[in-house]
Amino acid sequence: MTDLCAPTFERLAESLGFSCAEAGGLVEFRNPLQLENWTLPVLEITVIAGAVLALIYAIVRFRRGDATNLALWFGAIAYLLIIEPPLYFPAAFGIADHVDTMFAHNVFTVDFLWGRLPLYIIAIYPMMATVAFEIVRILGVFRRYGVIVGAICVGFVHHAFYEIFDHLGPQLRWWEWSVDNPLNQPMFTSVPMGSVVVFAALWPASLAFCVQLLVGRQVDQGRTFGGLQVLWRTVIIGLLASLGTGILPLPATLIGAATDGKLLGIAYAAELFVIVAVAVPVLVMQWRRLRLNLFTTGRYENPLIVRYAAVYLSVMTVLWLTVLPAYLDAEGGLTANGDPIGSLWYVIACFTVAYFSVAAAATVPPILTDAAEPAAAAAA
Repeated sequence: MTDLCAPTFERLAESLGFSCAEAGGLVEFRNPLQLENWTLPVLEITVIAGAVLALIYAIVRFRRGDATNLALWFGAIAYLLIIEPPLYFPAAFGIADHVDTMFAHNVFTVDFLWGRLPLYIIAIYPMMATVAFEIVRILGVFRRYGVIVGAICVGFVHHAFYEIFDHLGPQLRWWEWSVDNPLNQPMFTSVPMGSVVVFAALWPASLAFCVQLLVGRQVDQGRTFGGLQVLWRTVIIGLLASLGTGILPLPATLIGAATDGKLLGIAYAAELFVIVAVAVPVLVMQWRRLRLNLFTTGRYENPLIVRYAAVYLSVMTVLWLTVLPAYLDAEGGLTANGDPIGSLWYVIACFTVAYFSVAAAATVPPILTDAAEPAAAAAA
């Protein structure tokens, strides 16, 4: 559809090896064995499988009276439908004078919207939101510290899982950023700081806040929701989470505007530091409380998602190991093939946080019986 081929997107598409003008219509299927490289179908399978598992689990929980996961899953989809299309077609939404094409995805096995939206991107929203939310929920953060602190912790955990993926994608040609776009500045190696902070941490925090406020908190108090009640709440969650994604980075945005962008990266980093400073001690203390069985009421478990999170990290570890030789031989931030590299030290830090988060959720002991609780309290 040539009338949708903006010059920037056309340039990025050609760089990735496909033609914007020849990209399929609303949906297109390709042979997974003929993609750019073998990592693309591996990524698709990993992410889509996680989203399907999260949806199955959400449906099972809903039938048992807990609508939280269902609202989270479809709330993430609603958020995607609000945020993504204007980024793909700024001219169609009348914002081309303010927003140029920021990135282009490579073509995958299943693509939507004329090569703009791979199926795995649709899946990664609910998959990763569910992983982060469930780890925080298993550790009992929402019940003890409330909606705001719980949402911050979700943003922190999501950030660790997402940045492992975010710093790997450009080198493996999963997507390409338009580095000349002012909205992508400043860059942190191959990743815009806006992606590092806003998309990796602030949007999942906004989503988690809305889900817990409108559904999760009431479920914890014993309320059940019908299908129509979940439906309209899901729409509201998507709208409010989108609004929150604009509000939360506002301090950094204003500082960047006041300094002609010179301090924007520092302001983004400061917002991320606040998230880290809140989340780390809270998550550690909650895990210790649970290990000592000091928090037994309303205990929540989800071994399925915890195991999937471990599988996701294992796949990402293997993928990172495969790119290390080219990464270490890179010069000037580019591999011998001209692909941009991410930040290895930052990814190692994110892997550490993500693995510890999964281990913490997996090592929460079973709830003690009433007879055993006094002894545990006395020992503490």
